[in-house]
Parts: sequence; structure tokens; C-alpha cells
Amino acid sequence: MGTQIRVRRVYDEPEPDDGARVLVDRIWPRGMRKDVAALDQWAKDVAPSSELRAWYGHDPARFSEFRRRYAAELGQAAPRAALGQLRTLAARGPLTLLTATRDISHSQAAVLAQILRDADGGPRAGEAAAGREGGESACYAHLVCPECGAVVTEGHNQGCSSGSPR
Repeated sequence: MGTQIRVRRVYDEPEPDDGARVLVDRIWPRGMRKDVAALDQWAKDVAPSSELRAWYGHDPARFSEFRRRYAAELGQAAPRAALGQLRTLAARGPLTLLTATRDISHSQAAVLAQILRDADGGPRAGEAAAGREGGESACYAHLVCPECGAVVTEGHNQGCSSGSPR
């Protein structure tokens, strides 16, 4: 995708080149006033489930498995549609995914940004004309190896028989 996709903390000051600013957390950030957040959208449906978020606990050692489980969740109807809306925003210009997470490199926002960057770019032919935002074309679960849980564009985990080791 030729569009710039960034990941930032929602607590950071908005910048002129942020483009569309979308909060991708399920829970509203603690201590943040809605007018200060300067959001274009709050995409709760694309956030990980409460169960997955609680299991993960932002433990970097669990990030690979979190990424695999999260990608599987993104294949469900509501998250898939929300991901399609993010794809549409990204096709229109810069997109900044916002999260309250301190370690943004091990966050759902980082996973989403990578999925969007790996996508083929913009709505598929006919989607815009049909007025759809999301749908089947927004499913990126195929980017995750079912055997090792790695995002296949980043390489497979060591010992995976589906591809070469990282």
C-alpha cells in the first residue's frame, strides 16, 4: 500500500501529517478527554477481544502467539468489516492507528499496521461502486501460517515445515 500508516500513542499530541486518526483499542484510554484525542474514528470492533487482551497482558514473550490469535479474530464478521474500513481510510491518505499501550511495537496497532501495509492497497474493483466498506476482501487471516503462527510475509518461525525459518 503506497499510503503512510503510522502507529502512535493516543496520549501523544496530534501532528499535522497524522492523516486520519483512529483509536484501535476496545477500552477508552484512561484519563483521556474525547476532545483532546482528536479522533476521526474509534474502531472498537477491530480491537482484540477482552479475553485475548487479558491473556496477552502486553507480555512481549507472548507477542507471536498473540499476533496469531488476533489475526484469527480479525477473520470474524465485525472485525473483518472494521478492518475493511481501515483499508478504505488508508487508501485515501495517511492513517495513524492510535493505542494507549505503552509498548506500541508489541501492540494490536502494530499488527494492524503490518496487515494494512501487506495488503494489496485500497478497495478491490467494484467495492467502492457497491458502497461496501469491508466484507470478504478485508480478511487477512491468510497472512498467518496455521502451523507456526508467524505472519508469512515476515518469514516462518524456526522449525516450521511450511516455509523457511526466520
